[in-house]
Amino acid sequence: MAAGWFYSPAQIIRYFATRVTSLSPPQNKLLNPVTILRELTSHQWLMFAAGFAGWTWDSFDFFTVSMTITELSEAFDVSYSDVSWGMTVTLMLRSVGAVIFGILADRYGRKWPMIINLFLFIVLELCSGFCNTLPQFLGVRSLYGIAMGGLFGPAAATALEDLPYEARGLLSGLFEMGYATGFLLAAAFYRALVPTTSHGWRSLFWFGAGPPILIILFRWYLPETNHFQVMKAEREARAKAAAEDGHTQGKDFRVFVRDAGRALRDNWVLFIYLIVLMTGFNSCSHGSQDFFPTFLKDQVQMDATQTTVITVVGQIGALIGGCTIGYISTFFGRRLTMMISCVLGGAIIPAYVLPRSMSLVACAFFEQFFVGGVWGPIPIHLLELSPIALRSLMVGLTYQLGNLGSSASATIQSIIGERFPLPPSPSGEKRFDYGKVIAIFMGAVWAFILFFLFWGPEMPQEERDEEAEAALRLEQLRASGVSLADIGEQQFRGKGIERSSSRDEEKAVVEHYN
Repeated sequence: MAAGWFYSPAQIIRYFATRVTSLSPPQNKLLNPVTILRELTSHQWLMFAAGFAGWTWDSFDFFTVSMTITELSEAFDVSYSDVSWGMTVTLMLRSVGAVIFGILADRYGRKWPMIINLFLFIVLELCSGFCNTLPQFLGVRSLYGIAMGGLFGPAAATALEDLPYEARGLLSGLFEMGYATGFLLAAAFYRALVPTTSHGWRSLFWFGAGPPILIILFRWYLPETNHFQVMKAEREARAKAAAEDGHTQGKDFRVFVRDAGRALRDNWVLFIYLIVLMTGFNSCSHGSQDFFPTFLKDQVQMDATQTTVITVVGQIGALIGGCTIGYISTFFGRRLTMMISCVLGGAIIPAYVLPRSMSLVACAFFEQFFVGGVWGPIPIHLLELSPIALRSLMVGLTYQLGNLGSSASATIQSIIGERFPLPPSPSGEKRFDYGKVIAIFMGAVWAFILFFLFWGPEMPQEERDEEAEAALRLEQLRASGVSLADIGEQQFRGKGIERSSSRDEEKAVVEHYN
């Protein structure tokens, strides 16, 4: 969004008056997704795969706690709500990691912050499996929260910012469904390891420490993103020119700080809005997923195999929904497609919690289809709204501050659920009406998201066209042999030292070479 979109009475009135008309779908032809994907280069596919793999295992490591609440409760001799704090403290501290590694990613690049976070995953997942008391476990999961929060911004930028415009909606949905893929894998390996090995729940955490080694090696051999290399070259050119002119702000770091400060000053209203929106989105995913396995095992009395089947099918639904609705959003608008998902997801809530048989397989599939669907356009929606200079920080931090706002979702559901006791199980174990709590919670969350999406901003069609043209031309310049450093330097020369951190960086390059 252009700076100054919401800072005068006239702008505010005009903004709110256009919320309905702004939902009008872009006049874009619906393209064949296969045709869109064929246009991607090997570089773009490899960068997307690296970002997707990192985000998937980020999710897997988080859901190792969700899948083992029952086992952890027995091992530490505490209640389910006590164990659920293992998820809550993780969510609460993710914003700390988002700040630290978001700034590093915007300053030094997406590559090394991602590698550092993946290394921390290895250490902290191993440590989680060796914990013998709840305080030890909560301490380790707190540190894991910092690492988890630091990965989303660099991973999203790695996966998406070099893509052609038409592919961004589709692959944004697929990238975000790395979260569902991680949940799916956690459910599958829970069934494979926890009931069948002598170490039980610990084996799931120890296994989780292995795959990040492979992801680190994969990312190690890939370059920095093209977008960041151009931005870095442009920033260095400005710093050099400022130093030659005798300016005190001639250092690259000072240029970065100045750009970052301007971006925050111009976009603080947008920043607050995105935090509020992400609170609703994260409450949607955590409210529908974190306690659902416990609901299946404790209230519905499903065994480990049935719980795994329902959970896996639900996450397959989320994966399909994220890709489908993310793809559609490019042609029908981000906000409109997400709002439709809210309405349909809310309508399916009763079917998600009322059945007491394996018919829950179909119900979980369709509810998670719309949970994943409403999330599908979010990564690219955040990238489109974020200022260029702070893209990784703003995407990661708004997402993780939203996680902070929703961090108590599982604990709230657990505590409230214990106020609605059910008859004990045949083995004498306590049971609670978690289904009722999930239904009430999700109804409120769907309404919350729908409300804020309606009043929120969206990239206008003119900027969409500019983005599409600039991204295409940038790839053409690279293919013709123009180096990324030269593109960045010419970008600076076309805009001048005092250019603002706007979204038309690549457009300046196109104009120069034309």
